[in-house]
Amino acid sequence: MTVAYPRKFQNALGARDILNRVVGDREIHLITLNRYRYSEQRSCKDLTDLIELLNGKPPELVRDLSHHISDEARHAMWLTDLLVELKSDVGTPPGSSYIDEFERLLDSDQKDPVKDLDDFLISSLAAINVTEKRGCEYFSAHIYALKLAPQTEENIKIRETIEKILPEEAGHVRWGNRWLAEIARKSPEHQQQVEKAKRKYAAIEQAAFESGMDITLGAELRRVANLVEVANTMPVWERPQYLMERLPQTLLAPELQFTRIMAAQKAWQRDPQAFMDKFVPMFLNGIKGTEKTKQS
Repeated sequence: MTVAYPRKFQNALGARDILNRVVGDREIHLITLNRYRYSEQRSCKDLTDLIELLNGKPPELVRDLSHHISDEARHAMWLTDLLVELKSDVGTPPGSSYIDEFERLLDSDQKDPVKDLDDFLISSLAAINVTEKRGCEYFSAHIYALKLAPQTEENIKIRETIEKILPEEAGHVRWGNRWLAEIARKSPEHQQQVEKAKRKYAAIEQAAFESGMDITLGAELRRVANLVEVANTMPVWERPQYLMERLPQTLLAPELQFTRIMAAQKAWQRDPQAFMDKFVPMFLNGIKGTEKTKQS
């Protein structure tokens, strides 16, 4: 079976590159931790919705999902305790929401577990699996960055909290892989369905991930390119409707404009000179342009 791994941001920055920068800026570091907390908390709700849709079938999966919810709730609790101890915000994180964008990019016609249970399970498990992989990648990179950072009391507390979470998140990835592999073994048709679902949800996850990271000039067009990549994983007859339903919001992207304004205001308030020297060139040239400037 195909193994889909998260791609780098704009094929340029990996998780370690990003987290090394995050750890060096306390304000961004705390916002990142709050995003982790929010994602863990939100996943409890989404997994509960999934259990209710399954309505007890198959019981083995309902049992596993209930354990999964318990893990995610514990992770949210640990991160909330940490942030409160650090006197940091535990409200809804600012900026574009990775989770909301992921859900916006899903098919408008929800799979029906009553009509085709296997199809519903494949879609649900593939979606969970690809987001858990991203989480593992970032928790691992975060721990690595914290080991390289100054060993302050705060950094040690943050690292120890993430180190408690990572093994359980890795267990969730292995759990999803096992379920998908088990379904794929039922028949060649099932295997083909699993492979298609992996490609589709990997494309959706990458698009959602990049939308939350990219506020630079031309981000709207890059979002459209990612949207087309998602559509290309679908049957030809489904693509036009999928694109037309999502194209207006992708191009206009009101939450992107709000995030840009908020980021610019914060950058100016913190350091007007750095705003002109770093933020403006990054916004105009994009991440790749900034990387090339540093290397030259």
